[in-house]
Amino acid sequence: MILGLMLLAQFAPGQGSSGSLLRLQRSRAYLDIDAHVQHAQGMNGITYGNPGDVWNYPNSLSCLVVYGDGKYVLEKRDEQTLGRPKIKSAEGTLTADELQSLKGILDDEALKKVTTPKMPELPADAQALREVESLDAQIDRGGSAQHFTTVRERVKTGAASISSGPSSGMDTYLDNGAPYRKTLSSLLKWFESVEKKSKSGLKDSKPQYCVPMNIG
Repeated sequence: MILGLMLLAQFAPGQGSSGSLLRLQRSRAYLDIDAHVQHAQGMNGITYGNPGDVWNYPNSLSCLVVYGDGKYVLEKRDEQTLGRPKIKSAEGTLTADELQSLKGILDDEALKKVTTPKMPELPADAQALREVESLDAQIDRGGSAQHFTTVRERVKTGAASISSGPSSGMDTYLDNGAPYRKTLSSLLKWFESVEKKSKSGLKDSKPQYCVPMNIG
């Protein structure tokens, strides 16, 4: 599913990637997109081909790949300035208990039913799309893959008119993952714990697992 508008990423193939148990990514992008463009073109109307036209900076990506044997790679991409991303990565191995705990989270029946929700629809008085956060997950289900993406958007609303005067510039939050928030909480908490314990091991690296998606 093409998700336009967002600084999402796909996981580039890496060594041993065929045995991945979980691929998880979180992204945040600060945008400057006129809502009229979105109403006219829809979510697929903007391409990633020239991000400087629509993205403000900074933006960030955090990608985690966990293999069946417990080995994992965490990669973080931070771009404070257009065209100058900083890439860091850390590798590690989950203990037997940690791997079993992760498998327990992934085996949750409610999590198995999560699918990509319908993209958020901009309200009629939307003026601009300010920020997009996304969660992208791929889970191995015995040889088949469960994949889902949730999106949270911050939108500037409040149309200006002669009678009402200038727009108040109020922001509205749209979150298509809200119905799954409780279900995903354990997985996200686990992800954050891996990020925390891997922080000291992050080293400068080349992009391998987080690669901006080419959207067409």
